[in-house]
Amino acid sequence: MTETADIEWRVSDRLVPYEEAHAFMEKRAADIRAGTASECVWLLEHPPLFTAGTSADPAELFNPLGFPVFEAGRGGRYTYHGPGQRVGYLMLDLDKRGRDVRCLVHSLEGWIIATLTDLGVDAHRAEGRIGIWVGEGPTEAKIGALGIRVKRWVTLHGFAINVDPDLSHFGGIVPCGISDFGVTSLSALGKPASMTRVDSALKANFDSFLSTLRSACKVS
Repeated sequence: MTETADIEWRVSDRLVPYEEAHAFMEKRAADIRAGTASECVWLLEHPPLFTAGTSADPAELFNPLGFPVFEAGRGGRYTYHGPGQRVGYLMLDLDKRGRDVRCLVHSLEGWIIATLTDLGVDAHRAEGRIGIWVGEGPTEAKIGALGIRVKRWVTLHGFAINVDPDLSHFGGIVPCGISDFGVTSLSALGKPASMTRVDSALKANFDSFLSTLRSACKVS
């Protein structure tokens, strides 16, 4: 039996309102801590919106199209979500996975990088800049965002991979507070993929993510 056997894997084929997703995460995290629900990974898309992390600076929000803005409660600054972007919300029990948030973020980055590799994209971390990046020098651009909240040692929120979103929508914010680099997507890189294919790549690399997380965080 794999580690994923006791983790619920949810995939939504509709645009999920942010309020609905946020309420689900909060309840599931509380139920996980109470021991009445399993851990969960939820893959979805949102309608166009912005979320504000705990470090969000109002000067970095322009929002010319008037998209809704939500206080997320996660770390980080402003992030865009919308159709064509695969959002992954993780509700994991760090009492089982290791109480090390830095280790969690590093392992999560590795999971996204491995997934993008399977999709034909060479992605990397960038020192001092959160997120997942592609290219070098003036062509370097962000393809994935991360934002995690930990509540009573259960995780909420997660990541977003740009599959084929409207990249012009990112112009409504300074994405994650980083203005010196652009934003890209699988489609813009000439590596188009269906959400089903992206989800399959995420799932194929999930056991490795959990294994890396367990070993790196020294969980027995």
